[in-house]
Amino acid sequence: MRILHIMNHCGFANGNVHAAVDLACAQTARGDTVCMAAAGGEFVELLERHGVEHAFLQQERRDPVSVARMLLGLGRLVRRFRPDVLHAHMMTGAVIGAAVGHVRGVPLVTTVHNAFDGHAILMGLGDLVVGVSRSTAECMAGRRVPRSKLRVVLNGTLGAPRRDFFPSQPVALKSPNVVTISALHGRKGIPDMIAAFEIVAGRRGDVELYIVGDGPGRAEYEALAAASPAAGRIHFLGQLRDTKSFLNAADIFLLTSHDEPFGLVLTEAREAGCAIVATDVGGVPEALDQGAAGLLAPARRPDRLAEALLGLLDDPAELARLQAASRANLERWTIDRVASEYADVYAEAVALRAPKSRAVIPARRRRRAGLPAAPP
Repeated sequence: MRILHIMNHCGFANGNVHAAVDLACAQTARGDTVCMAAAGGEFVELLERHGVEHAFLQQERRDPVSVARMLLGLGRLVRRFRPDVLHAHMMTGAVIGAAVGHVRGVPLVTTVHNAFDGHAILMGLGDLVVGVSRSTAECMAGRRVPRSKLRVVLNGTLGAPRRDFFPSQPVALKSPNVVTISALHGRKGIPDMIAAFEIVAGRRGDVELYIVGDGPGRAEYEALAAASPAAGRIHFLGQLRDTKSFLNAADIFLLTSHDEPFGLVLTEAREAGCAIVATDVGGVPEALDQGAAGLLAPARRPDRLAEALLGLLDDPAELARLQAASRANLERWTIDRVASEYADVYAEAVALRAPKSRAVIPARRRRRAGLPAAPP
């Protein structure tokens, strides 16, 4: 199948981008022909290395002139690349993909990564709308996207070449440690994390907290940590490219999000064998096998997070048990499984669109999509 992904950029530290890049690489490995329409970024080299074409398409500016250029650029790309399906991962891509797909008779699949965003309703423009968790799909149903259009493909990262793209680096962390990899903004609950660690540090004098990531809230959170009695044991490491080595050096992974559609980092922490404590929100329970692979605590409750952390730190046997549980049943979290399930979604989208545009679909596209060679 010929697949055209539409995304704002291919840069690092964006979960939507990471998921789309992983999927595109897995699809070429399956034998599909794949193109990524985006405005460049660090992962272009990785995509091209794995046979994914990168077609530059600027999508950040949304004034009328820029939108017109996007539509013309995507239209030219569709005529040249001749995709069987368009796949949008962000809202701008959904809008221009719906317009161009309608004109060219190409079905559009959208993936909703951030259903909490007020503009996520635009993802409903797809012929089929995929949630990265059941929680995400339910959220979109609550926004009046017809359930008949909704599908679920759970995220997965195991086996994705992105995980080994950046050079590994030696990581030395003091142990025992609690670590997180997170964007630093309000939705991630970093103040809750710092408050929970204060409680833990008051009981345990040997534990360190390492925070990897960056974002608009960094200065605020660093000031909050500096004012904490545990200030000397809270470390902000900034943005690290080689997160795999960092996770391999971690004892406990902590996620304190107030809302989380899925959390790619959770499957990555599971692959590393971290014990996991995370808030019971959004798709997090699905990523942790409904709590079998990690401890779930209420969001916005630092006391409950601290209780879960201390239960592991004070009981080495329980810590070891949860680290082993984290690695169990990982086969369902592979990127190959994700690509296979998307192939089914694409085939369904092509079949849904076919009766509406059967007369204008070229014969060769019919053959690729498994449709009859000619209209009945």
